Amino acid sequence: MDPEINRALHDLGIELQIIESLLRDFASKKDPDHQLTFWIQYVRDQAYAMEDVLDLFKLHQEKPWRYFLSLHPIDNLINDIEGSLNRIERTKNWYSTMTFNSTDHPVIVAPPFNGNNVDPVGFEEPTEKLTSWASEEKQRAEVMFVVGMAGSGKTTLVRSLYERVKEHFDCHVWITASKSKTTLDILTLLVEKFGCPITQRDDVVSLTHKLQEALLLAKRYVIVLDDLWVKEVWEYVKLALPDGRNSRIIITTRRGDIANSCRDGDSIVIHKIQPLSPERAAQLFYLKAFSGTGRCPSGLEEVSKSIIQKCDGLPLGIIEIGRFLSNKSPTRNQWKIFHDSLECELESNGELSHIVKVLSASYKDLPYHLKYCFLYMSIFPENYPVKRRRLVRLWIAEGFVIEKRSKTLEEVGEEYLEELIDRNLIKANELDFDGLPKSVGVHSLMLMMIISIAHEENFCTVCTGGAPRNLTRNTRRLSIQKQDFEVSQPLPRVRSFFSFGIAKIKIDSDFKLLNVLDIQGTPLEEFPSAITKLLLLLRYLSLRKTNIKSIPSSLSHLRQLETLDLKQTLVTRVPKAVLQLEKLRHLLVYRYNYMEGVPPFDIVQGFKAPMRISELKNLQTLSFVKASVQHRMSRHLRMIQGLGNLTQLRKLGVVELAKEDGANLCHSIGKMPNLHSLSVTSLSMDVPLELDAMTYNPPAFLQRLYLKGTLQKFPSWISSLYGLMKIGLKWSSLAENLIPALQNLPHLVELQLLDAYSGTQLEFKSGKFPQLKILDLQQLEQLSSIVMEECTLPCLQKLIIGQCSKLVDIPRGIDNLIHLQMLVLYDMPDPFVTRLRRNGGPLRSSVQHIPCIHSYKQGVLEVLEGS
Repeated sequence: MDPEINRALHDLGIELQIIESLLRDFASKKDPDHQLTFWIQYVRDQAYAMEDVLDLFKLHQEKPWRYFLSLHPIDNLINDIEGSLNRIERTKNWYSTMTFNSTDHPVIVAPPFNGNNVDPVGFEEPTEKLTSWASEEKQRAEVMFVVGMAGSGKTTLVRSLYERVKEHFDCHVWITASKSKTTLDILTLLVEKFGCPITQRDDVVSLTHKLQEALLLAKRYVIVLDDLWVKEVWEYVKLALPDGRNSRIIITTRRGDIANSCRDGDSIVIHKIQPLSPERAAQLFYLKAFSGTGRCPSGLEEVSKSIIQKCDGLPLGIIEIGRFLSNKSPTRNQWKIFHDSLECELESNGELSHIVKVLSASYKDLPYHLKYCFLYMSIFPENYPVKRRRLVRLWIAEGFVIEKRSKTLEEVGEEYLEELIDRNLIKANELDFDGLPKSVGVHSLMLMMIISIAHEENFCTVCTGGAPRNLTRNTRRLSIQKQDFEVSQPLPRVRSFFSFGIAKIKIDSDFKLLNVLDIQGTPLEEFPSAITKLLLLLRYLSLRKTNIKSIPSSLSHLRQLETLDLKQTLVTRVPKAVLQLEKLRHLLVYRYNYMEGVPPFDIVQGFKAPMRISELKNLQTLSFVKASVQHRMSRHLRMIQGLGNLTQLRKLGVVELAKEDGANLCHSIGKMPNLHSLSVTSLSMDVPLELDAMTYNPPAFLQRLYLKGTLQKFPSWISSLYGLMKIGLKWSSLAENLIPALQNLPHLVELQLLDAYSGTQLEFKSGKFPQLKILDLQQLEQLSSIVMEECTLPCLQKLIIGQCSKLVDIPRGIDNLIHLQMLVLYDMPDPFVTRLRRNGGPLRSSVQHIPCIHSYKQGVLEVLEGS
């Protein structure tokens, strides 16, 4: 290679780091004017161009023998960029001076409380709950953080509470602690409110002492800090607070991460604001849109419902949009026009731009490394559940996740997601048993905001209905959410391509810089050859839920690949070519063999792996690999033994394990110190799992364990896995009672037993299973009695009992499970169900405390709860 080009590329890499630091500095500035915004975008475009050049060179290095890329275009691009960098350097100081001399504008917040302007709809129950908390006699000062996303009604709720209770305290103070105020400003306001003199020489320390003296004189006080943004403010206020008898401090914040970090005992509680229910949201909307009657006129029901759904239970959006529509003609045509142009109305010059200004304050407050992670949610359609692990892997593929010592990129990415959830920017959907979200999403109005920002910053282009718009040669990420998408113009800079249910796509040489290709759900029948011919920089490839049946050996060309997701495809074998993907971290090749009724033993269909799969030393996820004889006997044995070399594995799934291979698998698993999840299925229902050989070195950090197949005896090493949170045992057919072996696991949250026990009685002793929340007992054919002693299963929330044909009595002691929220029955004997029915069930009183009782008989639901 020309040494001058080599040196220029090295210098370009350094310049890119400098440019990124410059962008990071400018991103921390608030509300730049139009000139500065334009200049920042110009700098960002040059950073993109530099990334492109560096990746073009990487493409040249990664090319297979048949692929040729001239270095001359790279040389020309470098020259163009050097000219742009000179322009940036000439203007940088001028723009920096303009920025540093500018003053920050106050953060826009939701409309403040104003006399009788409180909208009580939807806040009645939390207001009563908080009033009870504030009025309860305590011997110490109690603190409550009221947390919720922007516009969720935090201030409205707390002001209503404050007005109710303030007269019952000797002293009451309300301070707005907005982000534009410093700690010194807020302490000054507090001290002034308590009537203490202020001098120009007062600093944070002296003001803290004055506040402490003032509060000592007040017997009982209630203080509200509204709209807290900085933890330091609370730290200083806390130092000044004496342990006043029966006093209250209430703090509202959209920063749940601050609230969580301040929780240091039971004297601090966190109340999370919930979105309004659909019924309450509709009631509030109609009150604002039709103030005369509060009822929706005939003909507007459908469009009104759609508008309310877009508000997603957010009071700010409901109220502002309702008020706006109250001034519009109540005709279906007018409202339909508004509905279809809502995104435009929310933009900077729109009639409802105030909503976005309130919401965007949370985005602007993000640290630089989290802004792109949050903007990434603009890629996904409205109300689309984004799987947690998928999102983190995508962030890693995009290079958004910064390495931290002693942590994997996935662990750091999980921390990023947790912070975005705590900041009430990303919302957790259904939670898993361990409290982590299975999937996440964003509020509908927030999505509109970040789509607009993503477009302005050339971060992502979203194509929905109609002809593609806003596509340019500089488009970086493309999200296709429409049918039959075809590109009629070159897109040489696209880095990420997503499709959501489109019928066909076309991959050509324009996509050569692609890092992410996620086209799950596309009706593909064959692996697209263009992927391995052209997309040599791919780091993330998902063909999940397609109909492809095989993978070509040219897969070896994708040497940058980190994630290969072929879940729910028809692929049953991975070629040896995968062994050349040294950077591969996640290999998912399996599908579920769904059937109506009882799930079959072989519900998980895995894949045949190359014998030397253990050469992929960076693998963290491997599921589900077939352990059945797929090579000559000696080679097959080497494959199972070789799994022990995968010391970075966090998740391992093995199917079709022969009895004689159990010991070798145990020895391999014992060499995986980081394993968190393990699933092992035997060769068939009649073939036992031999897993006793793991007694001396079980994976200490295992959290999830799934065993499917006959167990001749319960593996004793399971009892030593104190970090276990979920255990699923299916078709184990154990004669011995396994409850004593599991009852002392301190962190066990979910236990599933399906045809796992052939005994007649299960007994849950007092004080055992201290953290168990979900107990699932199914197909225990000989079971005739369940005994639950007093003080057992203290945290149980959900109990599932199904197809236990000899169990005719409800569990004895079920009335002691005071936290049980749900009892679900599947195909249980009629005498069992009859005893629980509302009218005349002799054991009805024992389950009266359970809010939800559902019984399914051959798929037909009978609701048994209620009085």
